[in-house]
Amino acid sequence: MVPDLPVRDVRVAAYRVPTASPESDGTLEWCATTVVVVHATAGGATGLGYTYADVATARLVHDTLREVVVGRDALAVGASFDAMVHAIRNLGRPGIASMAIAAVDNALWDLKARVLDLPLCTLLGCVRDSVPVYGSGGFTSYDEAALAAQLRGWVADGIRDVKMKVGRDAAADAARVHAARTAIGAAGLFVDANGGYARKQALALAERFASDGVTWFEEPVSSDDLAGLALLRDRAPPGMEVAAGEYGYDLGYFRAMLEAGAVDVLQADATRCAGITGFMRVAALCEAFHVPLSSHCAPALHVHACCAATPVRHLEYFFDHVRLEGMVFDGPPSPQDGLLAPDRSRPGLGLELRSADVRRFAA
Repeated sequence: MVPDLPVRDVRVAAYRVPTASPESDGTLEWCATTVVVVHATAGGATGLGYTYADVATARLVHDTLREVVVGRDALAVGASFDAMVHAIRNLGRPGIASMAIAAVDNALWDLKARVLDLPLCTLLGCVRDSVPVYGSGGFTSYDEAALAAQLRGWVADGIRDVKMKVGRDAAADAARVHAARTAIGAAGLFVDANGGYARKQALALAERFASDGVTWFEEPVSSDDLAGLALLRDRAPPGMEVAAGEYGYDLGYFRAMLEAGAVDVLQADATRCAGITGFMRVAALCEAFHVPLSSHCAPALHVHACCAATPVRHLEYFFDHVRLEGMVFDGPPSPQDGLLAPDRSRPGLGLELRSADVRRFAA
C-alpha cells in the first residue's frame, strides 16, 4: 500500500555546545553537551526532533534509520517506530540505538503535528494546560556560593522546587545541602547522587538530608541496583521520595523497576526511551502501577508530552539544557509562576533550529 503522505527525507546533524563552565555530578565530569538534531519532511512540512547523545547517534540515523523511515506514511508514527526497533535488533536496544530512534521519533511526531497544523500537545490529547517544573543544576563543581546563587535565583523566579547534585564528596555533602537550604528558605529541596553512594552510606545521608527538609533523593545508589533502591525507598525518612529511571531505554527496564518497588517516582527521558512514543508508553505503565512520572531534562521537548500524560507530576528544568535549547532553537518556552506551558500558537513542538547560530558548534 502506497502511503498518502510519505516521508520524503530524513536529515541529521550533531552540535557540540560547550557548557558555561566545567561541570560535574556524583559520578561524571563534562565540559560540553552534544545535541543530535533530526529533520523529517513530508507534504511540504518539516518536523524537528532531537536527542542528547554521542555523534555516533547521528551516524546511526543517517546510515540505518533514514532508509527505514523514508517512504513510510508520515501520519503513521507508530508504524515507523516499530520498524526502527526491528531494524536495530542486532545492534542492541539500550543506549545509542534507542537514542537514535528517539531523535527520529520526536521529529516524526513534530512532523505529523505540523502537517495537521496542531501543537503537539493537542495532537497527543492534553490532560493539563501546563506542567510544574523544578530547577535542576547545583553541580558538585560549584562552590557553596555559586550553588546558593543558582538555587536562590530559581526560587526568586517563582519555581517552587530546586535540585542539587551530591555524591562526589560524601563528607562535604551534608554541609552543601544545609547551605542550599539556607539559601532557598522554605522552597522544596531535591538531591541527586547519580548513583554515587553505597547503600548504607546513602541511608545514613538520607537521615542527614532529612534534617534540612530534603523530600526527593534521586539515584541514591546505582539505578542498576534495584534491590538497593527498594531498600532506600523502604527505609528513607518519612516524606522523602526515592526517584530513578532516567537511564531507561525500553519498557522492560521501566517495568522491572516498577515491579521491584524501587521508586516512589519514576523518571523517563524522551531523548533516551525511544522518543515521544516511548515516553507515552512509559506513562501508561506508570498509570497501571499507580506510580507518578517525572520527565528527565530536555524541557522544551518534554512540555508537550507532559501536558498529555496523566501520571506526570513535574518536569525537570535542567540548567544545561535550558541554556543549550535557547542557543540552538528558536521557540523554547519559559516558566511562569513555576509552570511551563506549550506555545499553542505554533504547530508541533514549536521549535526551529537556529541554523546560522549553530554552525560554529557542528560536530
